Amino acid sequence: MSPLAAVLERQIALTGPISLAEYMMLCLSHPEHGYYISRNPLGAAGDFTTAPEVSQLFGEMIGASLLSAWQAQGQPTPFALVELGPGRGTLMADILRVAAQVRGAEAAEIWLVETSPALRRRQAETLASQQPHWANRLDEVPDLPLFLVANEFFDALPIRQYVRGARGWQERLVGWDSGPQPLLGPELAQPLLDQRFGTPPVGTVVETCAAGEAIAAEIGGRLAAHPGAAILIDYGAWAGTGDTFQAVRDHAVADPFAEPGLADLTAHVAFAPLAGAAVAAGAQASALVAQGVLLERLGITARAQRLANAQSDPAARQGVATAHRRLTHPEEMGTLFQALALASPDGPLPPGFESDDDA
Repeated sequence: MSPLAAVLERQIALTGPISLAEYMMLCLSHPEHGYYISRNPLGAAGDFTTAPEVSQLFGEMIGASLLSAWQAQGQPTPFALVELGPGRGTLMADILRVAAQVRGAEAAEIWLVETSPALRRRQAETLASQQPHWANRLDEVPDLPLFLVANEFFDALPIRQYVRGARGWQERLVGWDSGPQPLLGPELAQPLLDQRFGTPPVGTVVETCAAGEAIAAEIGGRLAAHPGAAILIDYGAWAGTGDTFQAVRDHAVADPFAEPGLADLTAHVAFAPLAGAAVAAGAQASALVAQGVLLERLGITARAQRLANAQSDPAARQGVATAHRRLTHPEEMGTLFQALALASPDGPLPPGFESDDDA
Protein backbone atom coordinates (compact mmCIF):
# COMPACT_ATOMS: atom_id res chain seq x y z
CA MET A 1 0.00 0.00 0.00
CA SER A 2 1.40 3.40 -0.97
CA PRO A 3 1.67 6.06 1.77
CA LEU A 4 -1.20 8.03 0.23
CA ALA A 5 -3.42 4.94 0.08
CA ALA A 6 -3.55 4.85 3.88
CA VAL A 7 -4.64 8.52 3.89
CA LEU A 8 -7.36 7.81 1.34
CA GLU A 9 -8.61 4.76 3.24
CA ARG A 10 -9.03 6.81 6.43
CA GLN A 11 -10.74 9.70 4.65
CA ILE A 12 -13.21 7.51 2.76
CA ALA A 13 -13.98 5.59 5.96
CA LEU A 14 -14.83 8.87 7.69
CA THR A 15 -16.66 10.76 4.92
CA GLY A 16 -17.77 8.13 2.43
CA PRO A 17 -16.90 8.02 -1.29
CA ILE A 18 -15.15 11.08 -2.71
CA SER A 19 -15.41 12.69 -6.14
CA LEU A 20 -12.91 11.83 -8.85
CA ALA A 21 -11.77 15.46 -8.68
CA GLU A 22 -10.92 15.14 -4.99
CA TYR A 23 -9.16 11.84 -5.66
CA MET A 24 -7.02 13.44 -8.38
CA MET A 25 -6.24 16.44 -6.21
CA LEU A 26 -5.10 14.27 -3.31
CA CYS A 27 -3.05 11.96 -5.54
CA LEU A 28 -1.26 14.83 -7.26
CA SER A 29 -1.09 17.54 -4.61
CA HIS A 30 -1.32 16.03 -1.12
CA PRO A 31 1.15 18.16 0.92
CA GLU A 32 3.23 15.15 1.95
CA HIS A 33 2.49 12.24 -0.41
CA GLY A 34 1.24 13.96 -3.57
CA TYR A 35 2.83 12.89 -6.85
CA TYR A 36 3.96 16.39 -7.86
CA ILE A 37 4.96 17.37 -4.35
CA SER A 38 7.39 14.55 -3.72
CA ARG A 39 9.19 13.96 -7.02
CA ASN A 40 10.56 15.25 -10.32
CA PRO A 41 8.39 13.35 -12.83
CA LEU A 42 10.00 14.53 -16.08
CA GLY A 43 12.57 13.03 -18.39
CA ALA A 44 14.00 9.57 -18.93
CA ALA A 45 14.38 8.99 -15.19
CA GLY A 46 10.81 10.15 -14.52
CA ASP A 47 7.44 9.04 -15.83
CA PHE A 48 6.89 11.17 -18.95
CA THR A 49 8.59 13.57 -21.37
CA THR A 50 7.03 16.85 -22.51
CA ALA A 51 7.67 18.72 -25.76
CA PRO A 52 10.19 21.21 -24.27
CA GLU A 53 12.27 18.24 -23.10
CA VAL A 54 12.26 16.79 -26.64
CA SER A 55 14.04 19.75 -28.22
CA GLN A 56 14.79 23.45 -27.86
CA LEU A 57 12.91 23.88 -31.14
CA PHE A 58 9.57 23.75 -29.34
CA GLY A 59 10.34 26.51 -26.85
CA GLU A 60 11.97 28.69 -29.48
CA MET A 61 8.89 28.58 -31.71
CA ILE A 62 6.44 29.21 -28.86
CA GLY A 63 8.66 31.96 -27.45
CA ALA A 64 8.90 33.68 -30.82
CA SER A 65 5.11 33.66 -31.17
CA LEU A 66 4.50 34.98 -27.66
CA LEU A 67 7.11 37.74 -27.94
CA SER A 68 5.81 38.73 -31.36
CA ALA A 69 2.42 39.15 -29.71
CA TRP A 70 4.05 41.40 -27.11
CA GLN A 71 5.57 43.53 -29.88
CA ALA A 72 2.30 43.68 -31.82
CA GLN A 73 0.44 44.88 -28.73
CA GLY A 74 2.71 47.88 -28.29
CA GLN A 75 5.48 46.37 -26.14
CA PRO A 76 3.83 47.25 -22.80
CA THR A 77 6.34 47.55 -19.97
CA PRO A 78 6.74 46.17 -17.46
CA PHE A 79 4.93 42.94 -18.31
CA ALA A 80 4.50 39.55 -16.69
CA LEU A 81 5.98 36.62 -18.63
CA VAL A 82 4.22 33.69 -17.01
CA GLU A 83 4.32 29.92 -17.30
CA LEU A 84 1.75 27.66 -15.68
CA GLY A 85 3.21 24.33 -14.58
CA PRO A 86 6.78 25.02 -15.76
CA GLY A 87 8.20 21.53 -15.18
CA ARG A 88 11.99 21.73 -14.96
CA GLY A 89 12.08 25.27 -16.37
CA THR A 90 13.18 24.11 -19.81
CA LEU A 91 10.43 25.84 -21.78
CA MET A 92 10.93 29.15 -19.98
CA ALA A 93 14.69 28.93 -20.52
CA ASP A 94 14.14 28.50 -24.26
CA ILE A 95 11.64 31.37 -24.36
CA LEU A 96 14.10 33.62 -22.54
CA ARG A 97 16.84 32.76 -25.02
CA VAL A 98 14.53 34.13 -27.72
CA ALA A 99 13.63 37.12 -25.54
CA ALA A 100 17.31 38.03 -25.22
CA GLN A 101 17.26 38.85 -28.94
CA VAL A 102 14.16 41.09 -28.70
CA ARG A 103 14.80 44.73 -27.84
CA GLY A 104 12.96 45.80 -24.69
CA ALA A 105 11.98 42.29 -23.59
CA GLU A 106 14.26 42.61 -20.58
CA ALA A 107 11.32 44.49 -19.02
CA ALA A 108 9.65 41.12 -18.41
CA GLU A 109 8.95 39.98 -14.88
CA ILE A 110 9.30 36.19 -14.99
CA TRP A 111 6.67 34.32 -13.00
CA LEU A 112 6.41 30.56 -12.58
CA VAL A 113 3.12 29.21 -11.23
CA GLU A 114 4.25 26.05 -9.45
CA THR A 115 3.22 24.25 -6.25
CA SER A 116 5.81 21.46 -6.20
CA PRO A 117 8.83 22.13 -3.95
CA ALA A 118 10.86 19.53 -5.88
CA LEU A 119 10.14 21.17 -9.23
CA ARG A 120 10.71 24.67 -7.85
CA ARG A 121 14.21 23.62 -6.84
CA ARG A 122 14.88 22.29 -10.33
CA GLN A 123 13.46 25.44 -11.94
CA ALA A 124 15.71 27.58 -9.76
CA GLU A 125 18.73 25.66 -11.05
CA THR A 126 17.65 25.92 -14.69
CA LEU A 127 16.85 29.64 -14.46
CA ALA A 128 19.49 30.65 -11.92
CA SER A 129 20.62 33.68 -13.95
CA GLN A 130 17.09 34.92 -14.69
CA GLN A 131 15.79 35.72 -11.19
CA PRO A 132 12.30 34.25 -11.61
CA HIS A 133 9.46 34.71 -9.15
CA TRP A 134 7.19 31.89 -8.00
CA ALA A 135 3.48 31.79 -7.25
CA ASN A 136 1.16 29.00 -6.15
CA ARG A 137 -1.75 30.40 -8.19
CA LEU A 138 -2.14 32.79 -11.09
CA ASP A 139 -3.99 35.29 -8.93
CA GLU A 140 -0.76 35.78 -6.95
CA VAL A 141 1.00 37.15 -10.05
CA PRO A 142 1.04 40.99 -10.19
CA ASP A 143 -1.68 42.61 -12.27
CA LEU A 144 0.50 43.54 -15.25
CA PRO A 145 0.12 43.05 -19.00
CA LEU A 146 0.14 39.26 -19.25
CA PHE A 147 1.97 37.07 -21.74
CA LEU A 148 1.46 33.48 -20.66
CA VAL A 149 2.22 29.95 -21.78
CA ALA A 150 0.82 26.69 -20.41
CA ASN A 151 2.12 23.42 -21.85
CA GLU A 152 0.62 20.21 -20.47
CA PHE A 153 -0.83 22.08 -17.51
CA PHE A 154 -4.59 21.81 -17.88
CA ASP A 155 -4.52 18.01 -18.34
CA ALA A 156 -3.44 17.55 -14.72
CA LEU A 157 -6.26 19.63 -13.22
CA PRO A 158 -8.93 17.61 -11.38
CA ILE A 159 -11.98 16.52 -13.35
CA ARG A 160 -15.39 15.19 -12.44
CA GLN A 161 -16.99 12.39 -14.44
CA TYR A 162 -20.67 11.70 -15.00
CA VAL A 163 -22.42 8.76 -16.67
CA ARG A 164 -25.72 9.30 -18.45
CA GLY A 165 -28.56 7.24 -17.04
CA ALA A 166 -32.12 6.77 -18.22
CA ARG A 167 -33.45 9.67 -16.12
CA GLY A 168 -30.39 11.74 -15.24
CA TRP A 169 -26.68 11.62 -14.49
CA GLN A 170 -24.65 9.49 -12.10
CA GLU A 171 -21.37 10.92 -10.84
CA ARG A 172 -18.39 8.58 -10.83
CA LEU A 173 -17.02 8.51 -7.28
CA VAL A 174 -14.11 6.77 -5.58
CA GLY A 175 -14.80 4.41 -2.70
CA TRP A 176 -12.66 1.83 -0.92
CA ASP A 177 -12.55 -1.95 -1.27
CA SER A 178 -9.03 -3.20 -0.46
CA GLY A 179 -7.93 -0.09 -2.36
CA PRO A 180 -9.45 2.87 -4.23
CA GLN A 181 -12.43 1.65 -6.21
CA PRO A 182 -14.53 3.62 -8.75
CA LEU A 183 -18.29 3.48 -8.25
CA LEU A 184 -21.38 5.37 -9.36
CA GLY A 185 -23.45 7.72 -7.23
CA PRO A 186 -27.24 8.07 -7.41
CA GLU A 187 -28.93 9.15 -10.63
CA LEU A 188 -29.74 12.86 -10.39
CA ALA A 189 -30.96 15.69 -12.60
CA GLN A 190 -28.06 17.88 -13.75
CA PRO A 191 -29.43 20.82 -15.78
CA LEU A 192 -25.96 22.26 -16.45
CA LEU A 193 -24.79 18.96 -17.90
CA ASP A 194 -27.95 18.77 -20.01
CA GLN A 195 -27.21 22.27 -21.30
CA ARG A 196 -23.62 21.41 -22.21
CA PHE A 197 -23.97 17.84 -23.48
CA GLY A 198 -27.64 17.50 -24.42
CA THR A 199 -29.16 14.05 -23.94
CA PRO A 200 -26.56 11.54 -25.13
CA PRO A 201 -27.16 7.77 -25.16
CA VAL A 202 -27.40 5.98 -21.82
CA GLY A 203 -23.94 5.02 -20.63
CA THR A 204 -22.18 8.04 -22.18
CA VAL A 205 -19.38 9.38 -19.98
CA VAL A 206 -18.75 13.14 -19.81
CA GLU A 207 -16.08 15.10 -17.97
CA THR A 208 -15.97 18.61 -16.53
CA CYS A 209 -13.03 20.60 -15.19
CA ALA A 210 -14.17 23.51 -13.02
CA ALA A 211 -10.59 24.33 -12.02
CA GLY A 212 -9.52 24.70 -15.64
CA GLU A 213 -12.45 26.94 -16.49
CA ALA A 214 -11.73 29.14 -13.46
CA ILE A 215 -8.11 29.60 -14.52
CA ALA A 216 -9.15 30.35 -18.11
CA ALA A 217 -11.57 32.95 -16.78
CA GLU A 218 -8.77 34.51 -14.71
CA ILE A 219 -6.57 34.70 -17.81
CA GLY A 220 -9.44 36.16 -19.83
CA GLY A 221 -10.14 38.83 -17.24
CA ARG A 222 -6.52 39.91 -17.19
CA LEU A 223 -6.37 40.06 -20.98
CA ALA A 224 -9.52 42.19 -20.97
CA ALA A 225 -7.93 44.64 -18.55
CA HIS A 226 -4.45 44.92 -20.11
CA PRO A 227 -2.70 44.09 -23.39
CA GLY A 228 -1.61 40.48 -23.47
CA ALA A 229 -1.82 36.99 -24.91
CA ALA A 230 -1.74 33.38 -23.81
CA ILE A 231 -0.83 30.13 -25.56
CA LEU A 232 -2.32 26.92 -24.13
CA ILE A 233 -1.02 23.58 -25.44
CA ASP A 234 -2.24 20.18 -24.31
CA TYR A 235 -3.53 16.87 -25.52
CA GLY A 236 -7.26 16.87 -26.10
CA ALA A 237 -9.86 18.24 -28.50
CA TRP A 238 -12.29 21.13 -28.88
CA ALA A 239 -15.05 19.09 -27.20
CA GLY A 240 -16.18 15.52 -26.82
CA THR A 241 -17.40 12.77 -24.56
CA GLY A 242 -15.85 9.61 -23.19
CA ASP A 243 -13.70 8.43 -20.30
CA THR A 244 -10.21 9.97 -20.74
CA PHE A 245 -9.01 9.62 -17.14
CA GLN A 246 -5.64 7.86 -17.17
CA ALA A 247 -2.36 7.31 -15.34
CA VAL A 248 1.23 7.22 -16.57
CA ARG A 249 4.13 5.64 -14.72
CA ASP A 250 7.61 4.82 -16.05
CA HIS A 251 6.57 6.11 -19.50
CA ALA A 252 3.74 3.56 -19.74
CA VAL A 253 -0.01 3.52 -19.16
CA ALA A 254 -0.88 2.48 -15.60
CA ASP A 255 -3.97 1.77 -13.50
CA PRO A 256 -5.05 5.16 -12.06
CA PHE A 257 -6.41 3.44 -8.94
CA ALA A 258 -3.31 1.34 -8.18
CA GLU A 259 -0.73 2.81 -5.79
CA PRO A 260 -2.22 6.32 -5.57
CA GLY A 261 0.34 9.09 -5.35
CA LEU A 262 2.97 7.14 -7.30
CA ALA A 263 1.71 7.81 -10.86
CA ASP A 264 0.77 10.88 -12.88
CA LEU A 265 -2.99 11.27 -13.31
CA THR A 266 -4.35 13.20 -16.29
CA ALA A 267 -7.38 13.63 -18.53
CA HIS A 268 -7.78 14.94 -22.05
CA VAL A 269 -8.46 18.66 -22.20
CA ALA A 270 -11.73 19.97 -23.64
CA PHE A 271 -10.69 23.35 -25.06
CA ALA A 272 -14.19 24.67 -25.80
CA PRO A 273 -15.05 25.30 -22.12
CA LEU A 274 -11.67 27.00 -21.59
CA ALA A 275 -12.19 29.28 -24.58
CA GLY A 276 -15.76 29.97 -23.48
CA ALA A 277 -14.69 30.95 -19.98
CA ALA A 278 -11.96 33.27 -21.29
CA VAL A 279 -14.28 34.91 -23.82
CA ALA A 280 -16.98 35.40 -21.18
CA ALA A 281 -14.35 37.24 -19.10
CA GLY A 282 -13.61 39.61 -21.98
CA ALA A 283 -10.80 38.02 -24.01
CA GLN A 284 -10.81 36.71 -27.56
CA ALA A 285 -9.99 33.11 -28.45
CA SER A 286 -8.44 31.56 -31.54
CA ALA A 287 -9.50 28.50 -33.44
CA LEU A 288 -7.90 25.31 -32.19
CA VAL A 289 -4.79 24.27 -34.13
CA ALA A 290 -2.79 21.04 -34.04
CA GLN A 291 0.67 21.38 -32.51
CA GLY A 292 2.40 20.18 -35.67
CA VAL A 293 0.52 22.68 -37.84
CA LEU A 294 1.27 25.51 -35.41
CA LEU A 295 4.98 24.74 -35.28
CA GLU A 296 5.19 24.52 -39.07
CA ARG A 297 3.43 27.88 -39.40
CA LEU A 298 6.00 29.34 -37.02
CA GLY A 299 8.94 28.09 -39.11
CA ILE A 300 10.15 25.05 -37.21
CA THR A 301 11.41 23.24 -40.33
CA ALA A 302 13.72 26.07 -41.39
CA ARG A 303 14.96 26.44 -37.81
CA ALA A 304 15.57 22.70 -37.54
CA GLN A 305 17.59 22.75 -40.75
CA ARG A 306 19.78 25.59 -39.46
CA LEU A 307 20.23 23.85 -36.13
CA ALA A 308 21.13 20.55 -37.81
CA ASN A 309 23.61 22.22 -40.17
CA ALA A 310 25.37 23.75 -37.17
CA GLN A 311 26.11 20.29 -35.75
CA SER A 312 29.44 18.69 -36.65
CA ASP A 313 28.44 15.28 -35.30
CA PRO A 314 26.20 13.22 -37.64
CA ALA A 315 24.43 11.72 -34.64
CA ALA A 316 23.58 15.21 -33.37
CA ARG A 317 22.21 16.17 -36.79
CA GLN A 318 20.06 13.06 -36.80
CA GLY A 319 18.89 13.94 -33.29
CA VAL A 320 17.57 17.28 -34.54
CA ALA A 321 15.68 15.53 -37.35
CA THR A 322 14.24 12.98 -34.93
CA ALA A 323 13.08 15.70 -32.55
CA HIS A 324 11.50 17.67 -35.39
CA ARG A 325 9.52 14.62 -36.45
CA ARG A 326 8.43 13.83 -32.91
CA LEU A 327 7.13 17.35 -32.35
CA THR A 328 5.31 17.76 -35.67
CA HIS A 329 4.44 14.45 -37.31
CA PRO A 330 0.79 13.35 -37.14
CA GLU A 331 1.84 9.92 -35.87
CA GLU A 332 3.87 11.47 -33.05
CA MET A 333 2.93 14.60 -31.07
CA GLY A 334 1.78 16.61 -34.09
CA THR A 335 -1.95 15.95 -33.84
CA LEU A 336 -2.23 14.46 -30.36
CA PHE A 337 -1.48 17.92 -28.94
CA GLN A 338 -3.61 20.95 -29.74
CA ALA A 339 -3.07 24.66 -29.14
CA LEU A 340 -5.41 27.51 -28.27
CA ALA A 341 -4.46 31.20 -28.15
CA LEU A 342 -6.17 33.87 -26.09
CA ALA A 343 -5.60 37.60 -26.53
CA SER A 344 -6.84 40.99 -25.46
CA PRO A 345 -10.08 41.88 -27.25
CA ASP A 346 -8.60 44.57 -29.51
CA GLY A 347 -5.17 43.03 -30.06
CA PRO A 348 -3.95 40.57 -32.67
CA LEU A 349 -3.64 36.89 -31.87
CA PRO A 350 -0.12 35.49 -31.57
CA PRO A 351 1.45 34.43 -34.89
CA GLY A 352 0.51 30.91 -35.96
CA PHE A 353 -3.10 31.20 -34.80
CA GLU A 354 -6.26 32.08 -36.71
CA SER A 355 -9.34 33.73 -35.28
CA ASP A 356 -12.25 31.44 -34.59
CA ASP A 357 -14.27 33.33 -37.21
CA ASP A 358 -11.71 32.50 -39.91
CA ALA A 359 -11.46 28.80 -39.05
